[in-house]
Amino acid sequence: MKIHVLQHSALNTLGTIEEYARTKNHLLDSTRFYKITNPPSFDSFDLLIIMGGPMGIYDYDENPWLRDEKAFIKQAIEAGKPVLGICLGAQLLADVLGARVYENGHREMGWFPIKAVAVENKPEFVKGLPEEITVFHWHSRTFDLPEGAVHLYESEGCRHQAFIYDNQVLALQFHPEVHEGRVKSMIGRFGNEMGNGPFIQKKEEMVGKEKHLAGTKEFMFMVLDKFEKITHS
Repeated sequence: MKIHVLQHSALNTLGTIEEYARTKNHLLDSTRFYKITNPPSFDSFDLLIIMGGPMGIYDYDENPWLRDEKAFIKQAIEAGKPVLGICLGAQLLADVLGARVYENGHREMGWFPIKAVAVENKPEFVKGLPEEITVFHWHSRTFDLPEGAVHLYESEGCRHQAFIYDNQVLALQFHPEVHEGRVKSMIGRFGNEMGNGPFIQKKEEMVGKEKHLAGTKEFMFMVLDKFEKITHS
């Protein structure tokens, strides 16, 4: 499988995604729209992954390249490419698919559980995913569900944690790609801006969570395995 990643910051390392690609002998490449203007051709990759970032999806004045990236994402979906969006990437997907992105009622930062939403006709893609899992969060914004999307997960602090669209476009508001180093780097860079709230953990409570890290790595590998099956079907 040829995986192409859209990155928005040097801090947003690929973590378990890179580990998955290395373990499975998949090809991994990336584009940073804030540095280049020529995106890859659609026939050069099988799966598109859109990572997180510190900016907002409407911050065009500071990040004019966001318009080009959104156009590329829309074209990728229209071309039938499987797409995974994480945090900012999930918000970009929601926006491209016509939904609103806005400030959530609470900031959500640290390890908190998400629960599967009961749906009558569960999409084939998500069958077998855990009903509940504790994952790492670092966001203040949320999104409405795009028309035609299926709501997958929710948390106490944020109702829309994940959705799937057309059984091949998956949006995850949380961070299943993190490893210990990534958690520490986020705390080091943004920890002084966290503030307080019911869904903001203390910094020391975010690190050393080996069980949660193992669980989210397993979740990430499971999701990417599902994308691999789509690309080879």
